[in-house]
Order: sequence, then structure tokens, then C-alpha cells
Amino acid sequence: MSNYFFGSDQQSILGDIPKFFYGLRRTAEGQLYLGKVNQLNPNDTLEINVPGPEEDNFNGYEAGIDFFEGRNVKHQLVYPNLKWEQYRWDNRSLLYYVNDNGELIVRINQKYDYPTGI
Repeated sequence: MSNYFFGSDQQSILGDIPKFFYGLRRTAEGQLYLGKVNQLNPNDTLEINVPGPEEDNFNGYEAGIDFFEGRNVKHQLVYPNLKWEQYRWDNRSLLYYVNDNGELIVRINQKYDYPTGI
């Protein structure tokens, strides 16, 4: 069972913690995944650590603090149970997509129609 979940019971005032959590990870095959949680939406949830040995968990998680060091210089996972190798927080609604050149693009508070059937 994971140590950290958030979103499902986050109905309180956030204070200084940004509203949105964004997590980024990639598979061994190179597929890129982005997770997004609106902390004020009781139906949004996201798992931080996947099930596994306790010593492989990432225990440095702090709400509102960005993390970009989930892989070492050899591109190996630093925390095997950490689901999101990088994550960040923002008060803005960010929409990420990969353009035709293979670049990761972000739109800030703008709609983007994701392609279907790919």
C-alpha cells in the first residue's frame, strides 16, 4: 500500500500550498506519463509511492515542494517505489502535450484538444 495519497479528502483551505499537483514519469520503453490533481476536486487522487519494500519508498514528500531528482546521472531510478520521477506544484491549470517535433509543450490556462485514437 502506498504511503501517500492526496486529493480524495482535500476539502480544506489550501493555505500556501498550490492548487494543482503535476507528476511526470516515463516507462522503460520511453512512454511519457503526466498526472494532474486538482486538490479542490474530491474525485482527483494520485499515488506517490507504488506498493513495494518500505526502503524503496520516497519519504521526502512535502506538499507544495517541487521534486526533480527521481533519476540519477545514469538515468536509473533513485527511489524504485516513487511513481512520479519529477513533480511540481502550481496555482495555474497547465496543459502539457507533445508536439509534432517530439517536444514537451505546456499551455497555461489555455484549452488543448488532445488527439484521439493514438
